[in-house]
Amino acid sequence: MYIYQQKNWPNFSWDINQIAFLLTSVRHKQGKLTGRMMSLGFDLQNEAMLQTITQDVLKTSEIEGEHFNTDQVRSSVAQKLGMDIGGSIPADRHVEGVVDMLLDATQHYERHLDDERLFGWHAAMFPTGRSGINKITVGSWRTPETGAMQVVSGAMGKELKHFEAPLSENVPKEMDVFFDWFNSKVQLDPVLKAAIAHLWFVTIHPFDDGNGRIARAITDLQLARSDESKQRFYSMSAQIQNERKKYYEILENTQKGDLEITKWLHWFLSCLERALIHAEESLNSVLNKANYWNFLNTKSLNDRQKQMMNKLLDGFDGKLNTSKWAKITKVSTDTALRDIQNLEDQGVLVKQAGGGRSTSYELVKLS
Repeated sequence: MYIYQQKNWPNFSWDINQIAFLLTSVRHKQGKLTGRMMSLGFDLQNEAMLQTITQDVLKTSEIEGEHFNTDQVRSSVAQKLGMDIGGSIPADRHVEGVVDMLLDATQHYERHLDDERLFGWHAAMFPTGRSGINKITVGSWRTPETGAMQVVSGAMGKELKHFEAPLSENVPKEMDVFFDWFNSKVQLDPVLKAAIAHLWFVTIHPFDDGNGRIARAITDLQLARSDESKQRFYSMSAQIQNERKKYYEILENTQKGDLEITKWLHWFLSCLERALIHAEESLNSVLNKANYWNFLNTKSLNDRQKQMMNKLLDGFDGKLNTSKWAKITKVSTDTALRDIQNLEDQGVLVKQAGGGRSTSYELVKLS
């Protein structure tokens, strides 16, 4: 028996005494992080928010096995938020769709959630009407024609069924009950409401595909309500990706259990707390980047050099050498070498160990 087959579904219950301390800790960390961010300048807030939403888009897709280009995501988020980051590039329409969904969820968190809003999110995620090579119902609830909606793993012929969702003909009614609850002013801590909404939505599993990503967008929407802010400085999706195995384990166990969901709430709050701790670390990297730019603003940099400095400060993949510089900035290796040597002369870059063809460079350490 699955949780939605219980007689009193969806009347969830939990032991508040087992999660009260953790909930208080999470709420304290939320307030502390928001307060720290609000004390920073507008530009730093934007940089932190850009970094957070970019991670959210990347990680919510990676959980489903889809890997987006980081530069495309960052450019799309920046453009839609009206930020000028320089060197922006066009984004694939699948990237644009996930960005549109997450920005609608977080920037318009006060709006009611309904079927048309979710249909818009779903259509944005699947602009071709297909998931991979398979044609799916887009912008509408799943239909009986697709058969039973099951979550399975394993090789073909040896599949292991983890969950089977409610019948498709029950989805509209199930979602109406969910919307009524989600949009109501229930006497419930908004963070707990986010945890319950996530579990409830993925259990209904109302779409042919994309249910996990939409569930996490709904979670982000409700967490924005809990913060009472459009500013996003922590990513629940990034933390779920880090704990993906445990996430699926606790989700499966809860969906096969009864309506007492204390263990699910405890895991969700613990995961969120770790997301907030990691956000503090991300904030430190934003501050470090700001310090570097204060230093770089005393130097003379051309547009290519500024572009590459941003990439290095955002976390460059691998080692920087002349060939990578030339490829990224679309110049000859001779021009790339002159750019790099100029930064060496100005005390911005230093050579790493090695020489000749293996020469690589890194940013100078600031005292």
